[in-house]
Amino acid sequence: MPELPEVEALRGFLSEQVVGLEVVRVLPVAVSVLKTFEPPLSAVEGRVVVGVRRYGKFLGLEMEGGPFLVTHLARAGWVQWRDTLPSGVPRPGKGPLALRVALENGAGFDLTEAGTQKRLAVYTVGDPADVPGIARLGPDPLADDFDERRLAGLLSGERRRLKGALRDQSLIAGVGNAYSDEVLHAARMSPFKIAGSLTPEETTRLHEALRGTLTEAVERSRGVAAGRLKAEKKSGLRVHGRTGEACPVCGDTVREVSFSDSSLQYCPTCQTGGRPLADRRLSRLLK
Repeated sequence: MPELPEVEALRGFLSEQVVGLEVVRVLPVAVSVLKTFEPPLSAVEGRVVVGVRRYGKFLGLEMEGGPFLVTHLARAGWVQWRDTLPSGVPRPGKGPLALRVALENGAGFDLTEAGTQKRLAVYTVGDPADVPGIARLGPDPLADDFDERRLAGLLSGERRRLKGALRDQSLIAGVGNAYSDEVLHAARMSPFKIAGSLTPEETTRLHEALRGTLTEAVERSRGVAAGRLKAEKKSGLRVHGRTGEACPVCGDTVREVSFSDSSLQYCPTCQTGGRPLADRRLSRLLK
């Protein structure tokens, strides 16, 4: 799933490619991606792109004198840039293409989504805050005013585990499954630790790991073409998606806890005092 660093990199890439150009056509291929009907998608056509914005994990194109075209790439969505778009109108089918944006210079981009679960969403709105998911977003962890005191206030009284709290977009915007694993590894904290139980020293450590991990990932992705961002993300991960491999910090084996539709990865030595966490799915099988 694209998270804050990848969406920020896509924002930067698209800004260089589309700002100042007129949108000629917006062609929905999978009707299910359209989540709004007023203003219509056609309201974007004939307008010049004046900016590309990021809101957590949402990406938005701002049109001159017109609406915003906002998308959430969900778990398997992506932006595929094309210097020259294919001629003709794409036909609906079972392929990954969901929506195509054509620009006045013949270039453009496709929104694609792999897999059978189609969750990619596109909105045409007068104000990004009209998108429910954006309206509910918590603060951006890379914002200038996101300091230790603000993080402490967000976590105060939280009875959830840190892993779940970091992934809650209404609490902190932009962090998903992969970077929550990476942040907790950098902070040397168990994903099962209760979020509201952190000491001041632990809050400082988590704040530094959160800002540092995301900033490093953004810098690593800056200037990378859209088609190479997925590989860049994977290459920079230390524990997420690396079950069975050696931790790059201590050499212990990275372990996994599986859930119904996701999993987390962690290093026992770095994060849990050497104690493996119970894999609940495996525990149920052994009963």
